[in-house]
Order: sequence, then structure tokens, then C-alpha cells
Amino acid sequence: MASPVYFANLRSRDENSSTIAKVSALFDCADFASLIETGQKTAIKLHFGELGNDSYISPVFVRQVVDKVKVRGGLPFLTDTNTLYRGSRANAVDHITTAILHGFDYAVTGAPLIIADGLAGRNIVRVPVRGRHFTKVAIAGDIVSARSMIVLTHFKAHMVSGFGGAIKNLAMGCAPPAGKREQHMAFPFTIPERCTACGKCTVACPKGAITIRDKKSSIDRDLCIGCFECMTVCPERAIDVDWATEIPVFIERMVEYAAGALKGKEGRTGYMSFLTRITPDCDCVPWSDAAIVPDIGILASKDPVAIDMAAYDLVNAQTGFLDSELHSHHAKGGDKFKGVWKDTDGLRQIRYAEELGLGSGRYELIRI
Repeated sequence: MASPVYFANLRSRDENSSTIAKVSALFDCADFASLIETGQKTAIKLHFGELGNDSYISPVFVRQVVDKVKVRGGLPFLTDTNTLYRGSRANAVDHITTAILHGFDYAVTGAPLIIADGLAGRNIVRVPVRGRHFTKVAIAGDIVSARSMIVLTHFKAHMVSGFGGAIKNLAMGCAPPAGKREQHMAFPFTIPERCTACGKCTVACPKGAITIRDKKSSIDRDLCIGCFECMTVCPERAIDVDWATEIPVFIERMVEYAAGALKGKEGRTGYMSFLTRITPDCDCVPWSDAAIVPDIGILASKDPVAIDMAAYDLVNAQTGFLDSELHSHHAKGGDKFKGVWKDTDGLRQIRYAEELGLGSGRYELIRI
């Protein structure tokens, strides 16, 4: 049976059809109110953006969801987890400071900020799962403690998983650094003929695993944690991974973590995905590149697999921008994610999530 996915475009000619109004309308159409219990805590899971990034979801839109949860009698809090790499969100102090600098202050959103895995990423609960790679996964303690969850996602491309949607938001976003490390068990290597010894990878590596030797970068696998920060910052794409063997395992581990994040919240989790500023990179990078396709709209569903599948299809239905990181597949129907990151297979997320019972890739798109 197809899962309903509600869609609002971005056209507006009066206050009743503003994007703000549409966020509230999508909450109602998707019946998210039924997920909320009076007096119980509701996690509003989102990404506050790395400092320097500006493509994250606007806190003004987040406020609409917070207000809806409050009307239902829930106790909403905004949340994310600490990062595996160095940056502005590696501990709760820096993370909350970054969130406030990006506008996620109580005065704007109406909800408190709680970093779900604690000050240093050690608030962890091991949750049982059934998959090919894990029997238990490490989920942030305050995600586990929340009675319900609304997952707000900025949909975009991703250099390893193909795209970053609701599934990835659950998987990486609800995991502490230790859990992120368990998912990132793929190790990059250098392509010497492309390397110019610029040194950007050595600065980005959080573990000092990369050095410059004989005017080429060299990665120490014993120190590498597989966070892919070196791949992200390399201007020459001189760092790569074994796409045939390691990346399928990475994606499957990620989906199993998504399953763990949903444990205990079956029937009490809703998803809203923003198909705006669809960038080639995750919001974890301290910049925002030009969008690869035009802004599309906003989706809402109770099915994380269906909403990701719908978002994937809507992006690929667009004509891609030439003046962007999109190198190929510009025509309508072309795989925009492979057009940016040619070796990725985003649909592997969908297939394995269906196999684990997280939801269905079959959806009915309902325009509001």
C-alpha cells in the first residue's frame, strides 16, 4: 500500500498561502497532532547547520511546528547530536552557541535547545536492532527519552550516501559521536596523481591521520575514523573510497541506525522535508554552495522511506542548474545525485530501509 506524502509548493500570493502558513497546513494534513501526547516530551529533530553554512531550515519555519506541538499539549524541544569531526558542533557548548547564532534561540522558536547526547557526546543508550551489521546501536539518550519526534530535514545531495534525507537525519542525526563512528566504517585513500599537496585535508582531519609526504597526502588507516572530512574539503577530488565494497556497507549501517533511532517511537514520529536550497553537500560543511536545482517545496509524511523517495523523485524531475556543482544529468529525469557524486547510489537507502521495515518506497503524492 502506498504511503501518503503531502506536498506544498512555494507559490504564494497572499498571507494564507505563505510558506509559513504551508508549514502549519502540512502539520495538519499529515495528522502530526495524533503523534503528540499531552504532557509528554516531543523531540523536534533538525540540523542547526555548521557555522558558516546558511542552507539549514529557517528557525521561523521551526516555530510553526513548535507552536503546533504546544497546542496539542506536548512539550517540544529542539535537538541534534554532537559531531564526530572538529568544527562548531563537536560539544554541547559550541553546538548550542552555533544554533543560537543561526537563529535557533528560544525567543525565535519558542522551544529550548537540548543536545541529545550531552555535553561531550556520552549520554548514550544502546538500542537493540536486527540487521546485517548490528545487534545494538548507540542512540543519544535524550532521543530515546522523548515520547515522540518530529523530524525536520533539509533535503540535499551527499557525497557518500547520495542524498541526505529523513533516513540519514535519523541515523547520523540521532547518534552520538561513538555511533557516528560505527556507521563511518569506510576508509578513504589518496589518488596521488590528483593530489597537489595543498594541505587542506591535513587541517580538516580530526585525528591527525593525514600527513604530506613527498608532496602527496598520505592517510594512516590506523588513525583514520572514516569521517570523510578530507573528501569534503579536497578541491581536486584526490581522496576517494572503495565504492563497490565499503559504501554499500556504510549505507546499510546507516539505515540500521535509523531503525534504532525509531525504537520505542513506532507510530509517534512524523517527518517534514524542505526541498529548498538543494545543495551538493551536507549542512555539516561550513559553507553553502549554489543549489543544483530550483527550489521545489515542502513534504510531510509519517513514513521516512516514502518521504525520501518522493523527495528523490521530485529533485530528479527538475532541470538542473548549469552554474552549479552538478556536472551531468541536467535534463529532467536525470539522476541529479549521480550528477554531483557520480559513484553514489542513494536508492540503496530506500531498498534496505524497506527490507528492515522502516517504511515503503511506494507513495501517493497529495498536493495541498
